Parts: sequence; structure tokens; C-alpha cells
Amino acid sequence: MFEVRIHGRGGQGVVTAAELLSVAAFGEGRHAQAFPSFGSERTGAPVVSFCRIDDRPIRVREPVVEPDALIVQDPTLLHQVDVFGGLRPGGYMLINTARTFRDLGLGDFVTGFRSERLLTVPASDLAREHTGRPMGNAALLGGFAALSGLISLDAVAHAIGERFPGAVGEGNIAAARAAHTWVTEEMRELADAATA
Repeated sequence: MFEVRIHGRGGQGVVTAAELLSVAAFGEGRHAQAFPSFGSERTGAPVVSFCRIDDRPIRVREPVVEPDALIVQDPTLLHQVDVFGGLRPGGYMLINTARTFRDLGLGDFVTGFRSERLLTVPASDLAREHTGRPMGNAALLGGFAALSGLISLDAVAHAIGERFPGAVGEGNIAAARAAHTWVTEEMRELADAATA
């Protein structure tokens, strides 16, 4: 079973991101579940959402405490909430920012993880470019598809299109594709630097 935890703030589409990820996995013939963890928080309060993907039926219903992957929609949470708690040593991490891990004050922390599975992507900027709004959740899913290989970009695009028909969906699909390209190019550069 592959478990994903998504951190963000209320109003940033954290719950929607987990739902879209599960729909994308389901569309590829896998079992999936998505659910949030929040109370009566107002817009802007920290929110976490979970997604599980497996080839077999999923029976567990508890929150994800040892994720295989983290997606962080709001980098201001990095030093306010324990977003990294329980992340497996070989886990994936994707953070919505144009800054590097060192710029974020995480340079020493990330040395304990596989560098090819850790990336930042300017998802909000890409979303603004393609939708006119800095809602980076769909873009992050496109980036996550490239980083993890867990789901295809086509499955993500299909899930977005089903949830958001018309121009809204098209803009979010374009943002997801742009983030996928961004992450793919970053991964290629990292691989080239490692072999140089």
C-alpha cells in the first residue's frame, strides 16, 4: 500500500487534491481512498488530507502516520507544523515553492533522504499562469505523478477534467502538465549532475 499525506491550509484545496489523487488511481484500476483530518478550522488554518493507493482492497481507515510521500501545498507550514513526522527514509517529498530546500532551512534535514525523491515545484506560480489563481493543488498532482511514477499524468488530467469541467478544468490540467514537465526536467538535471 502506498500512503500519501498532503499538508496545506484551509481553502487551498488540500481535500480536493487527495480526492483527485484517489480518483486518478482508481481510474487506473487500483483501489484508493482519500479523507481529510480537520475540525471547524477557518480558512487559512492548517489542514491535512490523506490518500492510500493499493492493488488490493483497503481496509484500514486511520490517518496516515508513516507516509510514503508528502505533498506540502503551503511552505509556511514547514516550521509551524510537524509536516515531516513519520516520513519513511525512502519517501517522496514535493513542496510548493520556487525556493530550494537549503533556502527553506531544510538543507541538513533532507540529507537523510534520497535526493532524487525530494523536489520543490512552483505549483502556485504555474497555477496562476494557467488558471489566473494561485491554487496549486492540481499542479502539485502533476508534479507528483512525475516525481513518484505512482500514477500517470493522463490519469491525473482525467480526474481533474471529471471534477472540473470546462475552462476551470482545462486550466488546471494545463497547470498539472506544466508542473509535470517542470519536475521531469528537474529530475533529469539532478540525474545528470549525479553522473557528472
